[in-house]
Amino acid sequence: MTNKPSDTQNNRSFILVGMGVALAVGVLISPFASSNPDGLDRVSQDLEFEDKAIEDAPAQNLPFHAVFEEYGLRGVPGPLSTPLAGLAGTVITFGIAWGTGKLLVTPPVDGES
Repeated sequence: MTNKPSDTQNNRSFILVGMGVALAVGVLISPFASSNPDGLDRVSQDLEFEDKAIEDAPAQNLPFHAVFEEYGLRGVPGPLSTPLAGLAGTVITFGIAWGTGKLLVTPPVDGES
């Protein structure tokens, strides 16, 4: 099968619609997420070992720790923090997936199907 212009347009439309849906979820719906503790936090509270967490956790040494705090952005007012973190996370994840795809998938040589 050859890569016709209509195939390229269909792929582009699919990617743009998918990105739009992901951004809508990340930006518009994320502020309504439950404030209850998530999986591991809840288990640590139920089993009463949440106070035994290491003070200098390895995750605090990662570069993005200075930007993100829990599910929001550091230094950004509360109502904007979570949606902006959702936007940043969605765009970064898309960029990593796009870049990985560009590196791993080789374009077909003319005449190949």
